[in-house]
Amino acid sequence: MTPLERLFERDGLPRFGLPAALAALYGGDFGLARPRVYANFVSAVDGVVALPERGESGAVVSGGSEADRFLMGLLRAAADAVLIGAGTFRKAQGDLWQPEAIYPPAGPLFAELRRQLGLRAQPPLVVVTSSGAIDVTQPALADALILTSPEGAARLSGSLPAGARVMEIDARPIGARAIIELLRAQGYVRILTEGGPSLFGELLSEGQVDELFLTTSPRLFGRFANDQRKSLVAGRDLGGRALDLASVHRHGSHLFLRYTL
Repeated sequence: MTPLERLFERDGLPRFGLPAALAALYGGDFGLARPRVYANFVSAVDGVVALPERGESGAVVSGGSEADRFLMGLLRAAADAVLIGAGTFRKAQGDLWQPEAIYPPAGPLFAELRRQLGLRAQPPLVVVTSSGAIDVTQPALADALILTSPEGAARLSGSLPAGARVMEIDARPIGARAIIELLRAQGYVRILTEGGPSLFGELLSEGQVDELFLTTSPRLFGRFANDQRKSLVAGRDLGGRALDLASVHRHGSHLFLRYTL
């Protein structure tokens, strides 16, 4: 992969002191504060981030961008945990949500960064599901934390792989603040959320997101009434919430935007 080109970066952003090869690919150093909740999405120019077809939408929306997959791997490599909703989990069958799984060529570099940051080998996956209606045979659950209602916990009882854990949140719907507080109590301080639009909307509405990493893909999909295509936030009115631009990187016709909230 050719390196990302840095077009803009705000002064004072955190720095990890990335391994040199990672810094070269990213177009400079990179870092995240602790504690931090940060989101990663890829959006078409017309705002579409999720498609109704079966399968994970990101690869389609990004056009298979290698640079987008690299950045996803870097953001996962910096995370204490990766947080997703049940809808995203159901669509991405077979996914592992690990750094090297999304971008294998940089796997050793991601592992080096995690050692440098004092993190365990892989960020655990956290799945939020009120109902507990998820496919318990998926390999990502082998080392996962499932946040669910008491009813969901009863449904999942006795069916999960040995490495999976279930924690109950006795509320419907499960609130974003309760999710983040529970994860921080478990020691997960730097949390990456990879969606989807409904969970992201819940997190935003309760003021639980600190940063957004948004890849703008040079694609147009269009929208029809009730076509089930989703934009970045679904199910919430955020009233024109303001974002502050922190950095812009470029790879070909893809733009990689970093915002703080």
